[in-house]
Amino acid sequence: MPPAKKKRAAKKKVAAKKAKKADNLFVFVGTDEGRVRQAAHDCFTKQGEGLDEFGAETVDGTSENSEDASRIVGRTLEALQTLPFFGGNKVVWLKNANFVGDSVTGNSKTTQSALEGITDLLVQGLTKDVIFILSASAIDKRRVFYKRLNELANVETFDKPDTSRDGWEEAVMQYVSAEASKRGLRFQRQGLELFAMLLGAETQQVDQELEKLDLFIGERRDVTPEDIRQVVSLSRGGVIFEIGNALSKRQLTRVLHLIDHLLYRGESAVGILLGSIVPQVRRLLQAKDLIERFRIQSRNYQDFNRQLARLPREEVAHLPMKKDGTPNAYPIFLSSMEASNFRVDELRRGLEACLEANLRLVTTGLDHKVVLNQLVIQLLARQSR
Repeated sequence: MPPAKKKRAAKKKVAAKKAKKADNLFVFVGTDEGRVRQAAHDCFTKQGEGLDEFGAETVDGTSENSEDASRIVGRTLEALQTLPFFGGNKVVWLKNANFVGDSVTGNSKTTQSALEGITDLLVQGLTKDVIFILSASAIDKRRVFYKRLNELANVETFDKPDTSRDGWEEAVMQYVSAEASKRGLRFQRQGLELFAMLLGAETQQVDQELEKLDLFIGERRDVTPEDIRQVVSLSRGGVIFEIGNALSKRQLTRVLHLIDHLLYRGESAVGILLGSIVPQVRRLLQAKDLIERFRIQSRNYQDFNRQLARLPREEVAHLPMKKDGTPNAYPIFLSSMEASNFRVDELRRGLEACLEANLRLVTTGLDHKVVLNQLVIQLLARQSR
């Protein structure tokens, strides 16, 4: 074999060796703490099946400072290097490690020095009868510790959807649909949209709410929007969505009730205005404009998106965009369903009223509840042309 081919073959062999993950190292990280905890617990239960308390050991990774973190790492190393008295496998779970992220404790020299001990042990390789599980809500991916874990361990990441980014709704709906299928529940498209919007980023509530729905509908497997409204608990994000939804339907009483609910829970009036009312009025105006100027309207999201994609770029430049540079059509699609409840001039005046309400909230001493109630009444009262 020519030298060049031998060299390439050797490189491929090394790359393949590096790519192979150890079958006794498991890492679960991400901002969705509920899913991280559940996945790590399931792994610990599976790997520790049939083991006694000496064979399945949990180390609490919650530290208050770098010295505390160093002690926790020391206990973890001791657990990994101490085999059960009667032999057999051993599983060690470093649970909820809060010192591996980008924090004051995580960045301290004491913590980093302690983590080097675990890194060195894992690089050397644990014996086959020792299994190590790590779970953490945040991990600093710039550090050597994570880079070595990523090379050696089976890493699973569970992050909450970022509701501040466009297009988050589809990710939540996919997750809800997958979890519902495990229970044999079937969502109508409208119901799936509603369920996802009510929960927002609170994905750890999904199992709880699906279980409630499962019990509520009994033998029936199809979940309707009415079922969801009766059973599912409203998160903060859900109330924000419901305000916009009720606003679109011109349900004045419900909007006022939901605003009272958020104010009672300590939400700021400016937050309600800018987080729910203004975006919904703007989306309704955008949807109404697309309907009147380009006749873009459909009860099917994919069809709506295709129609929007055919428009010249300058005609959609004012719409919110996703990372790939295409319009974030989903919120506008939802608003288009109710756009017929408003005229364009009503919505334009509505945005002006929102600006005035914002100024009154931040520059005057008027009661915030009164300001919001007056705004909503102005938005939903039938106006002459």
